[in-house]
Amino acid sequence: MPVNRITRARTRASVGLTVAVLAVGAAVGAGPAAARPATATAQQRTGTAAAADCGAAHRIEQKLAGGTTWRMCWRYDSKAGLVLEDVSYRSKGEPAPIKVLNSARLAQIDVPYDDGSVEYDDLTGFGFAQGLVNLAPGECPGGTITTVRVPDAVDPDHADVKGLCTTTRSRGHAYRMQGNSANTVFQAQGKDLLVYTVNQVGWYEYLTEWRFQDDGTVHMNVGATGSLSWDDYDAGDGRGWPIGKGAKAYATSHSHNVFWRLDFGLDGSSKTKVEQYDSAVTAPARGRQAPTNKTTRTRVTKELGGDAKTYRWWRIVSAAGKNRDGHARSYEIVPGPTTRYPGRAFTRHDVYFTEYEACELFASNNPGCPAGAPRSVDRWVNGQALTHPVVWMNVGFHHIARDEDQQPMPVHWQGFSIAPRDVTAMNPLTPGELAGQNGHWRPRS
Repeated sequence: MPVNRITRARTRASVGLTVAVLAVGAAVGAGPAAARPATATAQQRTGTAAAADCGAAHRIEQKLAGGTTWRMCWRYDSKAGLVLEDVSYRSKGEPAPIKVLNSARLAQIDVPYDDGSVEYDDLTGFGFAQGLVNLAPGECPGGTITTVRVPDAVDPDHADVKGLCTTTRSRGHAYRMQGNSANTVFQAQGKDLLVYTVNQVGWYEYLTEWRFQDDGTVHMNVGATGSLSWDDYDAGDGRGWPIGKGAKAYATSHSHNVFWRLDFGLDGSSKTKVEQYDSAVTAPARGRQAPTNKTTRTRVTKELGGDAKTYRWWRIVSAAGKNRDGHARSYEIVPGPTTRYPGRAFTRHDVYFTEYEACELFASNNPGCPAGAPRSVDRWVNGQALTHPVVWMNVGFHHIARDEDQQPMPVHWQGFSIAPRDVTAMNPLTPGELAGQNGHWRPRS
C-alpha cells in the first residue's frame, strides 16, 4: 500500500513559505500580494480554496473588449518569480466569476549542456527570481509597468525593479461565420490580457508570459533570449555548432526543460478530478466510407507520470460546479511542441499529476520539504490517491545554436495552454443574435 511522502502533521510543522513582495510603486490594476506567513496557513494545509482577498494594489483585473473580465492576485517569490493566485474569469451573461486556478507558477528551468560539463537548475540554484530586470515603457505598450521588490536581492539597495507588465494584445480572429449566405457575417477580433516579466540568468534572459484570452483559454510560455554562452563552452566534438567564421567558436548545444505547476480550483474547490482520453483509429468497417475512431475515457485516480501522444489528452474536471447545460466544468491541457529530455528521471514525462503537498513547489531540487523527503516530481508519483491533484507540465527544447542566434539572440518560445471545456454553455463571445442556438442550428432569415 502506498504511503504519503510526507506525514500531514510533519508537513504542517515543517513547511516554511517564502515571504512575498510588498508594493513599492503605484500601479493601476496590478501589484504584489500581501506578505505570506512563516508557516502554512489553514487554507494551504487543507488545500481548500478561499476567495480572492488581495487589495486593489495587489490585484490584476481586466475587462476585455469581448466582455470577459479576468481577475487574479499576484506576488513575487524568491525562487519562482511571478506567482499568480486566485485566477478567475467572468464572461458576459455569467452571473458570477468562475474560479479556475488556486495558483500558477513556474516550477523549474533545467538546463543540461550536451557535453556534460554543466547542468543548471535556474529557479532553485541560479538566482532566476533575483534576476528580474527593469522594463522600458516601450516593452509594455498600452499597459502598466509595476515596481516589484525582489526578495533576497543581490544588492538590497537596488531591490525595487520596474519589472511587471500588464497589458492587452490583439490575437486576430476570435471567430468568423457567414453560413450559406454572405449577407450577414459574424466575426470578432480576439483580445488577450498579457502578464509578463523578464528575468536574467547568466547569459540568458527569460520572458515569462501568461496570456488570458477573452474566450477563457490560458497560454503559458517562456521565451529565451539574451546571448549564447559561446565563449564559456566551445564544443567542437559534435556537441556544438560553429557561429564564428569558419570552424570557430562552437556554441555548445543544450536543453531547456521548463516546468510549470498548476493548482486548479475550479468553481472554488480544489477537489478536482483528472481524466485521460485516448482514441483508436481502425480500418473502415463494411459499408462505411471512412475509418472509424473510438474514444475512451480513463479516470486518473492515482498519481501519474503521463506521456503525450497522438490522440491522447487530459482534462481537469470540477467536482463542485456545472455549466448551464448541466455539464461538469473542466479545463483541457493542450501541450505545445516539445523535445522530451531522457537524461533525467524527472524530465522523462510530459505531465505529472501529484497529490497536493504544500512544500512541493519545484519539479527538481525542491528545497522546501523536510530533510530526507524526495526532491523531484518523478519521486512524488508513488501511488497516492488524487483528491487534490496538482498538474506539473514539462516542455523541452533542444537548442542547437545557429549563426542567427547572435547578436542578440532571437526569442525561442516553449509552452502550453489550458482550454475551457464546458465551462460555459456556449462560446463566451457568442453574439446576441445567435444566443438562442444552444445545442441546435436554425437558418437565419
